[in-house]
Amino acid sequence: MGQQAPEIALPALEGGEFNLAEALQRAPQVIAFFKITCSTCQFTLPFLERLHRAYEADPIQFRGISQDDAQNSQMFCEKFGITFPIALDAPPYAASKSYVFSSVPTILLVDRDRAIRFRLTGFSKAGLLRLSEEIARLANRPPAPVFLPSEHVPETKPG
Repeated sequence: MGQQAPEIALPALEGGEFNLAEALQRAPQVIAFFKITCSTCQFTLPFLERLHRAYEADPIQFRGISQDDAQNSQMFCEKFGITFPIALDAPPYAASKSYVFSSVPTILLVDRDRAIRFRLTGFSKAGLLRLSEEIARLANRPPAPVFLPSEHVPETKPG
């Protein structure tokens, strides 16, 4: 990949502001752009939450970027069990547009040098497994499982 991540400075759902440059000083970032009415986002974000919990002790941070208002974004997080922090990208979606993607969810792994090391648009089982491998490589540990052996997860899910 190697493309440089554009700056993000957005209000945070939990209060304050999410600033990508400041966040990257602490740790690489997994950033997930999503819309609450997107069924593929509803399906995908709980798997990201699983990765968030699996890598909580590692120097990796997760951040959702919701294209919806605070109240609806909060309800989405409660309904789907999302605990990682959320930033709000209100219309005209300046942060989302700066990343030039055509659909959500779009998930990025941004290294501390602002390089986009991984990008996934939509749901892909193989893509989420690769994301876990990329995070593990940065954390210098074995990859965390994304899916449970008892789960029947499709290879892809159209948006």
